[in-house]
Order: sequence, then C-alpha cells, then structure tokens
Amino acid sequence: MSSISHAPDAVVRAPDQNRPTRQRFFLVAILFIGISVAYLDRVNIAVIAANPEFLADMGITGQPVKVGLMMSLFLVAYAISNVVLSPLGDYLGPRKAMVTAYVIMCASLLMGGMAATFGILLATRVLLGIGEGLYYPMQNTFVKNWFPPKERGRANTAWLIGQSLAPAAAMPIFTYLVAAGSWHSTFHFSFAVSLIPLVLLFLFTADTPRAHKRVNAGELRYIEENLAQEKADSGDATSAKQPYLELVKTYASNYRFWMLLLILASNSILSWGIMTWLPTYLNKERGFSWEAMGWISSLPFILGFLFKIVSGIVIDRTGRNAPVLAISALLCAAGVYLGVVIQNNDVAAIVIAFGIGVSSAQIPAVFTLLQKLVPKSAMSSAAGTLNGIAVAFGAMSPVLIGFSISVTGHFSSALYLIIGIILLGGVLATFLSAQKL
Repeated sequence: MSSISHAPDAVVRAPDQNRPTRQRFFLVAILFIGISVAYLDRVNIAVIAANPEFLADMGITGQPVKVGLMMSLFLVAYAISNVVLSPLGDYLGPRKAMVTAYVIMCASLLMGGMAATFGILLATRVLLGIGEGLYYPMQNTFVKNWFPPKERGRANTAWLIGQSLAPAAAMPIFTYLVAAGSWHSTFHFSFAVSLIPLVLLFLFTADTPRAHKRVNAGELRYIEENLAQEKADSGDATSAKQPYLELVKTYASNYRFWMLLLILASNSILSWGIMTWLPTYLNKERGFSWEAMGWISSLPFILGFLFKIVSGIVIDRTGRNAPVLAISALLCAAGVYLGVVIQNNDVAAIVIAFGIGVSSAQIPAVFTLLQKLVPKSAMSSAAGTLNGIAVAFGAMSPVLIGFSISVTGHFSSALYLIIGIILLGGVLATFLSAQKL
C-alpha cells in the first residue's frame, strides 16, 4: 500500500521540528527516470532502421520514405496527443495522466515486439505517440506545482537531461541487442524498462506538495510562500478551475508564447530529423561500421546532457532564458554546417555531434520561460500546445530527409534547409532577448 496520500486535502504530515524535507528533489528524480525511459522507447526505430533483417521483415528495403514514415507517424500522433490530451492534466491532475500514459506506452511496446507486418508496426508507433504525447506536458505541471521560480531552471534541467542521457545509452544498447539477437529484442527491453517509471509514478508521486505526506511543514511552507509570491507578482488571481477556452486564452493571447513555440519548432525539426537518420547517415554515407555507428550516434546526446546542465545553471543565476536560446541556435547551425562540409569522417562526426548537442541547451530555457509566462491553472494545456505544435513541425523532418535522399542520393540538401530554420529560430530568440526575458 502506498505511503502517499493523493487526496487534495491531505495535510497530515510530520511536525515542523527538523529542517525542511526535500521531497521535491525526489520527485524530480522520478521525472528524470520517466522521461529517460520515454525517450529510450522512441529511439529504437532509429537503430533498427539501419538493420537489413528488420527492413526485409517489414518489406521496406530500399524505401527511405517509408523508413522516415515510422518516425513521422509517431510524431504526428505525439503532436496531436500533446494538444488534445494535455488538458487532462489540468483537470485530472498530472499523476493520473502520467500513469495512464505509461500504460498506453507499455501496451504499444509489447505489440511492437510482436509486429509481423509494416502496417501493424506503424499502428504501434501511433499508439506510442499517443501515450508519450499525453505524458510529456505533465512534467511541466509538476515543476510548476512543486518548485519556486528560482529553482526551476535546474529542476527543468534535472528531468530534461533524461532526453539526452537515454538516447546516448540506448544507441549502443540497441545496437548490441540487434547484433546479439534480433530487432524484436529492442522492443522487449523497452517494455521491461518502462515498468519502472510506471510503478514509481503510481506509488511515489502526488499532484501537489500539500497532497504528499512525506513533505513536512517546513518544506510545504517554503514552496507555498514562494509560489504565492510568484502569483502576486504576476497578478494571477485565479485558483478555481476554469473552462478550457478560458485557460487557452491565458497563453494564446500572448505573442511571446507563439514566438517561443516557433523557436521550439525549429529545434524540433533539427532534432527529430537528425535523430531518425543519424545512424543511417553515419553507416551509409560516412562509412562507419555497425558497432562504431552505435557509439558515435550517442555522442550528440552525451554533449546534449552537458549543455543542458550548463543551460540550467546559467538560467537560474542570470534569470534570463532568451540569450541561451539565441546563442545555442547560432552554435548549432555552425556545427551542423561544418559537419556536412568537412571531408574527414571522424572530424565531421564530432562536429555535427557538437551542433546537435548544443541545440539541447534550448530545451530548459524554453520550458523555464514557458513556466514564467503561463499561470499554474493552464500549465498542462500550454505545455501540451507548445510541444505538440512544435513536434508537428518536427514530424515533417524525417520524411523530408527521406524524400531528399531518394531524389538526390545524399543528405546535404535537406540539412542546409534545416540549418536555415535553426537560424530563423535564433532571430526570434534574439528579439526576446532584447526584452530581457
């Protein structure tokens, strides 16, 4: 039986005799595990897409557009789910929504490992997208509910680094599983690992600090006083649940929200396109062996982990988000461009990994700024809309690159287009930076 009460009025807690507890940091550790496993679940396709046995079993050998479709369909479902299902977090609470999301994700992985046709596999990708699209926005709601503004940069970084560490570990793990067994084993592994966050979320989280018995009076007072001050400073006097359209108006009427969305969309186009095709690019165009391809594919995510840490520290120390967005865009575009034009394969792989990695610094800045712009009552909906529409842009990227490969026979033309899009995001970030955001 869980030792945590999830009732909204659960106020029985330890006496305020000792130092404040730090349950919010245990919560963010669970969020880190949850997003890590979610990202691990989605990247196995990038590895098995370079496996001849998988391509033959699915009947898509020599059909790069269909390879891109596996990620693009996932992303379309993920984007729609973000927008349509994220309001559930504002009404049901993030805990119930996240548990439901993981049940859906586990079901999709179980079915994926048994898929015998390409059509069935695509259906499991859609199901995975629905589950992950419901899951992702809830992380922002938890951070908004549990962390004072001065701690959110690092809190966001703490869970967002899972987006980098998980793929970094997954690439070599999945290449080993495919080499030692078959592509089916990547799904079996992902399903087993996904049970861990499902249990943690169900047993050890609560929607708010007040609903969590292990939060003592000292920690509760610290959190609630800071959140009350933020509410007073922002002029947000709402506390009761509002109709959905009223929640939407709180952020949709703010032009900065839409600028932030376009910045995230530019990042999404880069990350989803290159995440899907990087292993194939390294193996087919740069000539790296299967084993080397797995390790090199993990390098952008390792660098992304480091850049996210730096980003979170800078945000909390300076109170600024937009300069991080602008500088990251410039360095990213330079790295990807040099990675395309450099002839030496080893140097090119390192430079393009740097470009992809430094783009990760934008993610903590995007969501910390979002949490500053949007009231608590609309956080799940706003995060889902922001992430969902941005991912919808990203969904075009894998198929775009696949189409470019089929027409030109190489990656460079699509990558130049992506570089231009990243720079446009950098221009918008520079405008926000001028507003001291």
